[in-house]
Amino acid sequence: MTSTSPLERAGLRSRVDKALATFLATQRTTLLAIDPALDEVADAMEAFVLGGGKRLRPAFAYWGFRGAGGLDSDQVVAAVSALELVQASALIHDDLMDRSDTRRGEPAVHRRFAIRHTDSGWRGGATAFGDSAAVLLGDLALVWSDELLHSSGLDLADLSRARVVFDAMRTEVTVGQYLDVLTQATGDTSVERAAKVARYKSASYTVERPLLLGAALAGAPPGLAAAYSAFGLALGEAFQLRDDVLGVFGDPAQTGKPAGDDLREGKRTYLVAAAFAALDEGGRAALEAGLGDPALDAPGVDRLRTLIRDSGALARTEERIATLTDQALAALAAAEVEAEARTVLRDLADAATRRTG
Repeated sequence: MTSTSPLERAGLRSRVDKALATFLATQRTTLLAIDPALDEVADAMEAFVLGGGKRLRPAFAYWGFRGAGGLDSDQVVAAVSALELVQASALIHDDLMDRSDTRRGEPAVHRRFAIRHTDSGWRGGATAFGDSAAVLLGDLALVWSDELLHSSGLDLADLSRARVVFDAMRTEVTVGQYLDVLTQATGDTSVERAAKVARYKSASYTVERPLLLGAALAGAPPGLAAAYSAFGLALGEAFQLRDDVLGVFGDPAQTGKPAGDDLREGKRTYLVAAAFAALDEGGRAALEAGLGDPALDAPGVDRLRTLIRDSGALARTEERIATLTDQALAALAAAEVEAEARTVLRDLADAATRRTG
């Protein structure tokens, strides 16, 4: 294990931030040329994109590229930074659909614009205005992800290979989000459904697709791409399961979201599905009664946490995280990856599955 965070190796995190800041400054000029009122849109996008985030997806893409023999350049850093705009789009829309008030300790985008409406004394409903703004800003972030990728300065042949991966990733995360909404609506409590939602909503686009994007940019052989998939799918699922645990048991000071938000939103995660599978009829009824209740108070959250923990679901989920991480690391060990990239990818796997926020 290196003393430097794997997210900081090659100065990557600051370079990604710089690429994003430069791109967003150019987009601000474009927006203001259309109308001065779009200054607030530029402010909100800069605050959201530059205001936090681990830059995990660009890191996996960059080191996937380097692992395939790709040479470092500012152009490749700009290209992988486009993943942060896909992430911004997903989070803005996710917060709206979940009615989350905060993100990273700040008002979520729909709340930011609702507050702006109220403070300005505008006509109509503040909530509807905020919701509309969030839909449009999320869409704009997705549009801009394309623009940043293709304006990165990389060779067109490299970008053409990467485009196939980029398009598949954005389709998967979008339909994965729909499956998540559908699962909450139908009340499906099966572990199988929870695993599928986790794979497509988060796991694939967090690790596997970024790795494959980097591999495509480097012109990696099919064998390495297959190894990256084996590593990335297992690790991505472990990452999502860690996210599920933090959504119920995480410290708000670390996660930036209120305690128990996933319970109030009624998320049918692997953790919750495992609890339903293990509880008796009375326990399932108690969990079902509280799950998805937006008025669930702190004692109610504690009751559901106790039910989940005592059912063995938390321990089962932790065991699953460990198993998946071991599978991912075994796939990485067997892959023909450049030495430095192998070390960093192993450290990234540790950071992804042991995080507290």
